[in-house]
Amino acid sequence: MRWRKKNPQQEVLPKTATEQPWDSYDKEKAGWVSPTYTQSQTLPLNSLVAAENRCVAVLPNSPDIEAYKLLRTQILQKTEQEGGRAVMVTSPLPGEGKTTTAINLAFTFAREFKQTVLLVDCDFRRQRIHELLGIKSEKGLVNHLLNGEPVSDLIIWPGIEKLTLISGGRTIQTSSEVLGSPRMKALVQDMKTRYPDRYIFFDAPAILTCADALALAPQVDHILMVVLAGATPLSEVKSALQLLPPEKVLGLVLNNCKTNNKKGRT
Repeated sequence: MRWRKKNPQQEVLPKTATEQPWDSYDKEKAGWVSPTYTQSQTLPLNSLVAAENRCVAVLPNSPDIEAYKLLRTQILQKTEQEGGRAVMVTSPLPGEGKTTTAINLAFTFAREFKQTVLLVDCDFRRQRIHELLGIKSEKGLVNHLLNGEPVSDLIIWPGIEKLTLISGGRTIQTSSEVLGSPRMKALVQDMKTRYPDRYIFFDAPAILTCADALALAPQVDHILMVVLAGATPLSEVKSALQLLPPEKVLGLVLNNCKTNNKKGRT
């Protein structure tokens, strides 16, 4: 995806769920269902910080969001055919845009009428989702996996309808062992079966830098791999794909791709 730098103050930025662009619709007649998050903690995102960090799906009028809508449609069609709504987002190498892709996909999915979304930060060596959204969170999935804290205490509602997230807390170096632990497997299974209308996006570390993504791969239903156009060597892409279960790979997201009309797309 090619990014056009803008002054975020020129955009109309939604601060809370009541400011979403579809509020003028008759939601009930259109089939819109949005749960009330009573157990999660409310930590509103900072729209200006999110926009500066290329989380374009926060901006309802951003032209770049169309690329994510197209990607959302393709994922919906694929998952409806094959079943399963737990998607791991990763990349061959660091710095290819996997975290911003996971964030933008989650926000774009939350705008769709048929499902809710949970975004989970599984990059335990460098958790960034909450930072990119301007959310000050002191707890993350590690608090449950290592300290036994209830998951309900970790879930954040950022003020966006139909979307919750888990991100924050301390980093650890034994991340692959934790991601492959029985407690993590039980947690993922519970997340996958608790709400039939929910998509779950797991932001996982780069494949070729550590074993974390490989430890998480058997537990998810689908895998999306983000590749930086013009930067990621083809040999690295092939090496990463060979390490993943091929039946779970939805496809590649080409980030920072320049098209003939000089617009970006995923």
